[in-house]
Amino acid sequence: MPRITKRFVENIVPDPQNTLKYWDAELKGFGIVILPSGRRTYCIQYRNADRIKKRLKIGVHGQITTEEARVLAKKYLGQLAHGEDPMEQKKTEGTLPRMKELAVQYFERHADRKRTKSQKEDRAMMNQFILTSFGERRVAHMTLYEIQSLHLKLKGTPYRANRILALLSKMFSLAISWGWRSDNPVLGIERYPEEKRDRWLNDEELQRLWCTLEDYPKHLTSYVFKFLILTGARKNEVLQATWDQFDFDKGVWTKPAHLTKQKKKEHLPLSDEALEVLQTIKKLITQDSPYLFPGKVDGQPLQEVKTFWKRILKEANLDNVRIHDLRHTHASHLVSSGLSLSVVGRLLGHTQASTTQRYAHLADEPLRQAAELFGRKVNKLTIKES
Repeated sequence: MPRITKRFVENIVPDPQNTLKYWDAELKGFGIVILPSGRRTYCIQYRNADRIKKRLKIGVHGQITTEEARVLAKKYLGQLAHGEDPMEQKKTEGTLPRMKELAVQYFERHADRKRTKSQKEDRAMMNQFILTSFGERRVAHMTLYEIQSLHLKLKGTPYRANRILALLSKMFSLAISWGWRSDNPVLGIERYPEEKRDRWLNDEELQRLWCTLEDYPKHLTSYVFKFLILTGARKNEVLQATWDQFDFDKGVWTKPAHLTKQKKKEHLPLSDEALEVLQTIKKLITQDSPYLFPGKVDGQPLQEVKTFWKRILKEANLDNVRIHDLRHTHASHLVSSGLSLSVVGRLLGHTQASTTQRYAHLADEPLRQAAELFGRKVNKLTIKES
């Protein structure tokens, strides 16, 4: 008898007239059945406690690997030692929830707490990758190997691969709490390194952008970008902002919890320039709307700003700048001007100091300037007159 391996299985030539059966030389009862059509099915053969001979299908080659089949065979044959019938056990397992059912429960019981944008991203990853790969698989039967295989398949897009891994990890954590399985198969899979985007506008680029926005004094969307630059807020926070969130006397913008990423109310002091932008916006708006930037549909905020953004970038001759980079620009200029990371983090609404740490290298510049200043002074005091 041969040892059943991937090479052995794939080298078997089907018999057009007969069904072929091969049994493993090492694991007694583990075998493969090859139909005349070429279909290769892993199975185990055993006798139950009543000495009745049974054959249990494990899976079709191509849908599972040889090693996965061997692992399952050991599991099922091991049940015999505990007086269990693998075939009856598998019938019971047939009632276990599938991954597509876990996906439904994930969105019903957990995802509704997340921001709308995050929910959309989760649904896109779920439909495009997770359900197409594992939708019919039993939650309890999912293995580290098959999840790792999907992760490897997506190594060309490391950020997306890691986000899918994080989504699966959360799904399995919920499955554990619901008693659907006992462990999280995602744990132990190493994430791909991710390079944080480090694009922000220097003084000259910022001036170019602002001057281009000034060319559109009657275009409401230009003030979206001005306000983003002056506040460092997220795009969604600005587009969803309503006038009742602003205290002009105190110069404070109170962001409600449902708009912030951290789901916490935030109080952001506004500069005179930001307040001036708000006053200009008030004069431009003709319709009665609670939103700073009302959209074309009554009662709805402005939705689409990317088209105008592309136009502005082209006219300002700026490359590789996303709208979110205006937030990085705001923070980067504050840090490089000497503000501490903790103060900048509070202005940005960061709850974790590590989030603001990405700007730490910029904080060195004011220190370097101070060191150079003293160095020049010492040099001036000690230089010998010629």
